[in-house]
Amino acid sequence: MQRTAFFISDGTGITAVALGRSLLAQFKDIEFSRTTLPYIDSIQKAEQAVKQVNQCASETGLRPVVMYTLADEKLRDILKQSNGLTIDIFSSFMPALETELGTKPDNATGQGRSALRSTISKERVNAVNFALENDDGASSRGYQKADIILIGVSRTGKTPTCLYLALQFGIYAANYPLTEDDLDETQIPKLLQPYREKLFGLSLEAEMLSAIRNERRPNSRYASLRQCLREVEDAEAMLTLNRIDYLDTSNLSIEEVSTRIIAEAGLRRRFK
Repeated sequence: MQRTAFFISDGTGITAVALGRSLLAQFKDIEFSRTTLPYIDSIQKAEQAVKQVNQCASETGLRPVVMYTLADEKLRDILKQSNGLTIDIFSSFMPALETELGTKPDNATGQGRSALRSTISKERVNAVNFALENDDGASSRGYQKADIILIGVSRTGKTPTCLYLALQFGIYAANYPLTEDDLDETQIPKLLQPYREKLFGLSLEAEMLSAIRNERRPNSRYASLRQCLREVEDAEAMLTLNRIDYLDTSNLSIEEVSTRIIAEAGLRRRFK
């Protein structure tokens, strides 16, 4: 069974998407086609969003699920007029918070929120630039500034995980690929030894690693199952011997990998 879900926000939409996807994931028998509509911060944009929802309802014959985080009550009222099942994510939490804190939330979309977004945007850009500059062992100059350094053999998901940590949480993440020369030794590479406390390993089932590498270099020694088995076994042995935590990412999404790394490594999120 397939349904449509809209995530609507007057900001980037990250909160609406994160909470909305978590809720919809509980309905495993339904496949959702998802659309995110960010920066719906005016009456005109809200009305256009309603038209898009209504068009979807007309074409599919089913009410779309519409989850939104809008600060402006006028915009919320417009959205409620759509032909979708509208769910105000904030309304589930705000009444209890208002009662407990004894005050009303600031729903303004002006300078305060703009300043916050500007700060988060700058931190996000800085973290992403750091991840790119310190990707795949390209440079070790930034390791002292790194919050974490991911290590593992080639194609175990180090780069996308670093970028996700940077984009979503502002974490300064570098990564270093363990080469065959590195794996011939039992100790971690000398370059990484001063940063032992920042190291965290990523691993992958050899069969899956071989399939991924074959997409990059078909029928090569690099992608052979035998080579992948050797590298995975040697890398995990090195990590275990040196008491470096590592995670098998074979059956995990990038979101799950990132949040587990944050929890296990005790990283501080610069924003959420």
